[in-house]
Amino acid sequence: MFTPAQSRTKTVATKPITVPTGDRAVPLQVKVTAPAEGRSLPVIVFSHGNAWSMDGYEPLVDRWAAAGFVVVQPTHLDSRRNAIGFDDPRFGTIWRVRIDDLHAVLDHLDAILAEAGDLIDRADRTSVALVGHSWGAQTVGTLLGARVFDAQDTAGEDFSHRGAKAGVLIAATGTGDSLTPFAVEHLPFMRPDYSTMTMPALVIAGDKDQSKMSTRGPDWFLDAFDLSPAPKHLLVVPGGEHTLGGIAGEAVSETTDTDADRVALVADAVTAYLLDALDRDPDAWSRFRADTETVEKASFQHKD
Repeated sequence: MFTPAQSRTKTVATKPITVPTGDRAVPLQVKVTAPAEGRSLPVIVFSHGNAWSMDGYEPLVDRWAAAGFVVVQPTHLDSRRNAIGFDDPRFGTIWRVRIDDLHAVLDHLDAILAEAGDLIDRADRTSVALVGHSWGAQTVGTLLGARVFDAQDTAGEDFSHRGAKAGVLIAATGTGDSLTPFAVEHLPFMRPDYSTMTMPALVIAGDKDQSKMSTRGPDWFLDAFDLSPAPKHLLVVPGGEHTLGGIAGEAVSETTDTDADRVALVADAVTAYLLDALDRDPDAWSRFRADTETVEKASFQHKD
């Protein structure tokens, strides 16, 4: 049986930590959350969805830290606290700045951990995974090998990073052939090419997630699994909408399907998959799948 971490596990958080970058409109800052004890801790770098920040997603982050992960959360430029809207000339390149943010975090991980108390001695910097939600999932996908089609349907630059061993894409953008007129005008980068996303990954999608950015239905969020090469795993959450029960926070306005059990399912799925993918517990994912399928809480697919 897969047994998730209990809430009594003590965790600590450090913020803000400023990360060196190039020419960025505002400094890149991160929050680090980790168990108060333990050594050889694996690391998750988490990319938030549109408009959020390092202060969001506590229902996921706290559960991961309790399970023994160090979680690093950057605040991307699109965070609402930076007030950069669709009409701001900087908005058109934010997708690229997001990618640079994750590269900067991975490249300066030692310095980040050194500033977060004793984590430079307790974290395993060779055991790193990337996780993202929504826009953050597309951002993570690029570091796992996915590219972005331009207006001429040419796949763009390779942004992959060797610092990560695996990833998890939660509610990831599908292909760009069904974008709504609004998305075409304001979010032209929402055209991922998953055929080159070769790194191991888990894709999580809700079967009731109807995006306002696509004319397709919830199947749009399966593209990251369907169109990418093995090894990949897919978890489809019954009844799940875009925030999958409230993963961004309790009672936040974006949540349209409030369900604490659904949030726990997503958090524990990520934990189990990464314990396996990072060679911490090779049976964790199979146990999680068996337990979840027994009570019919979700459906799974995989390709190896």
